[in-house]
Amino acid sequence: MKEITYVNALNEALYEEMERDEKVFLIGEDIGPYGGVFGVTKGLYEKYGFERVKQTPISESAIIGAAVGAAITGLRPVAEIMYLDFITLAIDQIVNQAAKLYFMSGGQTNVPMVIRAQYGTGTAEAAHHSQCLEAWFAHVPGLKVVMPSTAYDAKGLLKSSIRDSNPVIFLEHRVLYSKRFEVPDGDWIVELGKGDIKRNGKDITVIATGIMVERTLQASKDLSPEIDIEIIDPRTIYPLDLGLILKSVKKTGNVLIVHEAVTRFGIGAEILRNIIGNSFDYLDSPPKVLGSIDTPVPYSVPLEKAVVPQKDDIVRAVRKILGR
Repeated sequence: MKEITYVNALNEALYEEMERDEKVFLIGEDIGPYGGVFGVTKGLYEKYGFERVKQTPISESAIIGAAVGAAITGLRPVAEIMYLDFITLAIDQIVNQAAKLYFMSGGQTNVPMVIRAQYGTGTAEAAHHSQCLEAWFAHVPGLKVVMPSTAYDAKGLLKSSIRDSNPVIFLEHRVLYSKRFEVPDGDWIVELGKGDIKRNGKDITVIATGIMVERTLQASKDLSPEIDIEIIDPRTIYPLDLGLILKSVKKTGNVLIVHEAVTRFGIGAEILRNIIGNSFDYLDSPPKVLGSIDTPVPYSVPLEKAVVPQKDDIVRAVRKILGR
C-alpha cells in the first residue's frame, strides 16, 4: 500500500487506462500543458500529446458533443467539465443523446464515455460553483453516476468507468482532492454498483455520500462508545447497491441518510423509498434524510456552513433518531 492524494489517484487511473487502451483519450478545458485547473491531468499532455489530450475552447456543449460523437465511433473519451455547475450547458448532449443512443439504436450503438466533474461546497465559491446535481443524472435512464469519497474508490471506480460501455457521470468533490489515502499498487478496479462499509456498527445505519462520508466518520468518533454507527458509502448512486444497504438496515433497525445536495427531491428520498418498500418491518424508528437547506449556496463561509450538513448536524440527527 502507498499513501497518495485523491487527485493523484485520479491522475494514476487516467495514465494507466491510457496506457492500457489506445482508444482512451481526454477532452476538456485547460487539461493540456496546464494539467487541469485541479491538476488531475498533470503530465498526460507531455506523455500523449494533443492526439489523446485534447484541450478545447470554453464550450461545454462542444466538449460533450465531441465526446458523444467519438464514443459512438468506438473511442473511449473522458471529458472534463471544470465545475459541475457548468454541465447545464451540455444537458441536451448528455440527457437526449448519450443516455439514449444505445436504446434508440436497438443496442447497435454503445456510448462508452466518462464525464468527469468536480462539485460541492467547502471552498466559498458561491451559488454558481458549489452545486451538487447528482440526483439530476441518477433520474435519467441510460446514465451511471459515481461519487467516490476516498482515493482508493476514486482510482478504482474511474478505471471501471472508463472500461464500461455506458456513459458515466463521475463526480469528484473538490475538498477531497488534497486529502491523502492508502491505495494499493498494481492494476485493480472497484466494481460499479458495489457499495462499501466504511465503519461497522450496530445501533444505526448512516448512508453517506461524498464529503459526508468523512463528516459522518468524524461524527461517529464523537458518539462512540455511547452510540455505535454503521456507515455505508454507496460509491455509485446508480447503479445502487441496495442489497448492502438493506442488510445493514435489517441489522441496526435505524436509518439516517446524509448528502450534501438539497434535501428536496434528492437521492436520499430514493434510498429511503427503497428502504421502506423492502425493510419496513425491520425499522425501529422513522428513517430520516439530512441534506442541505433549500436555498442556493451562499458565498459567505459561515452561511455556507449553516446551509450544508456539518459534523455536529449529523451528531444531532443521530441522537434524535435514537432518542438519546
